[in-house]
Amino acid sequence: MNKELLEAMEVLEKEKNISKDTLIEAIENSLLTACKNHFGKADNVKVTMNPETCDFAVYAEKTVVENVEDDIMEISLTEAKMMSPRYEAGDVVQIPLDSKKFGRIATQNAKNVILQKIREEERKVLYNDYYTKEKDVMTGIVQRYLGKNISINLGRVDAILNESEQVKGETFRPTERIKVYVIEVKDTPKGPRVSVSRTHPDLVKRLFESEVAEVRDGTVEIKAIAREAGSRTKIAVMSTDPNVDPVGACVGLNGARVNSIVNELRGEKIDIICWDENPAYLIENALSPAKVICVVADEEEREAQVIVPDYQLSLAIGKEGQNARLAARLTGYKIDIKSESQARELGLFEQMGLQYGDSQPEPAEDAYEESYEEEGNYQEYEEGCQEDTTEQ
Repeated sequence: MNKELLEAMEVLEKEKNISKDTLIEAIENSLLTACKNHFGKADNVKVTMNPETCDFAVYAEKTVVENVEDDIMEISLTEAKMMSPRYEAGDVVQIPLDSKKFGRIATQNAKNVILQKIREEERKVLYNDYYTKEKDVMTGIVQRYLGKNISINLGRVDAILNESEQVKGETFRPTERIKVYVIEVKDTPKGPRVSVSRTHPDLVKRLFESEVAEVRDGTVEIKAIAREAGSRTKIAVMSTDPNVDPVGACVGLNGARVNSIVNELRGEKIDIICWDENPAYLIENALSPAKVICVVADEEEREAQVIVPDYQLSLAIGKEGQNARLAARLTGYKIDIKSESQARELGLFEQMGLQYGDSQPEPAEDAYEESYEEEGNYQEYEEGCQEDTTEQ
């Protein structure tokens, strides 16, 4: 029994996850290569190896002939008879070869064949392991900055977080742990190349799956996501169980579940809304937190006309149009938002076939607060409140 070889193969199998059968095949191929280098050709050389004891035998198959023309491929009948009287012309004789007689070059080439096979198998194992992580979230450790790109250690492989996949304003310190979304895993001669992202919308989806048990088991389904990385995300959810509130399940007790995701995304705001098969209701939900008077959606043209109260117009549009833009991405509709006054001037109420009274209740003070705080314009809010007081 070759104990040293057996122990070495067991260590490789445990540490590098390379199967013993693969290693045995590599050793057999290396011996065949050594025979070819030593004898000039290895077409008739065979190698057998016992997987239990790691004992191996190398022999050449030669054909018995009357007159030998090729010493490598043939053996004379006289020599064959000396080995065994039962051999006749045309039989195949197995001649044992002493592998210890191989020259230095042949031995070195055999060693290189084994090492090359081990490297190939190690690279293949790594690729298969990380390929299963594609389109999933992994926790990595920040290694260093490579120009504007960042090297992230994912365990046995370093991934690259390109500048285009980074959230603007996010900075990381070496040894800091972060969660990244695995976009793609490529097999290269130097090993698997892993591309990751912090801006991909599915990063938010995977974080909800890991944090919210109802999403993970399919009770709550994420129907759509619209994201502007680093700023705001809108997510539409639906429950397959009438007894489960999808929004409440995602928010958690006192916002514990969603807050952990917000913290991981460095303060990115997340709006969670209920999905509705009716596009009008879906668009109304998507424009939250703005209040909507009415929505008319054209399913064929994928367009929608939305009317909101005058004091809710800025909130519905959002800062730099962000709220309306995300709502459009979430629903897949082109959304045209009009205030109540604009709708009356354009006669939109009549076109929609709606009866709407001329007198509407004045907005309360907290309505101004909701609208202007969203936009960050506190001065305008204070002026609005003063105008209300003057009118009264």
